[in-house]
Amino acid sequence: MRLFAAVLPPRDVIEALAHEVAGLRSLPGGEGLRWTGHPGWHFTLAFYGEVDEDVVPDLSERLERAARRTEPFPLALRGGGQFGGGRALWAGADGDLHTLRLLAERSHAAGRRAGVPMEEHRRYKAHLTVARSRGARDVRAHVELLGAFGSRTWTVDEVVLVRSHLPTSGVRGAQPRYEPLARWPLGAAG
Repeated sequence: MRLFAAVLPPRDVIEALAHEVAGLRSLPGGEGLRWTGHPGWHFTLAFYGEVDEDVVPDLSERLERAARRTEPFPLALRGGGQFGGGRALWAGADGDLHTLRLLAERSHAAGRRAGVPMEEHRRYKAHLTVARSRGARDVRAHVELLGAFGSRTWTVDEVVLVRSHLPTSGVRGAQPRYEPLARWPLGAAG
């Protein structure tokens, strides 16, 4: 099964971002982007890829331990940017980014220690992907509009292990489906 660890923003924060993204879609070039669906909006902490079912209990135990070792922290959506010459458009984060990075590092280590073959660890860049493109694209106007966006601050109080189901190949507009498998409270939240 295809798994990742994530922080999920609360519903009202997702709704505020959805309002902002509606404006981004109408900008020139917006029709050429593949917009991610609201259920797919999350901060990935660690991507595990295809994981054998027999590894999930150990991974879960290690993620639970990582969550317990991390205190709840404030986070907000703020600003935005792009990766890969416009191949990914994203909303950024503000708040206790140090603790968010620490939680990402602990989630990555949980996978590695559970025997999941992990990609090379890179410095964590907090982002929530709102659109993708198969090729390079000029998204400067989109980034500029996202730059003024900000949500309310909420308290991150859990880590979620998520299973992603890839969309059916060849079906226009098909989106991945995300299924939370387990949730663990952070530090004093539990």
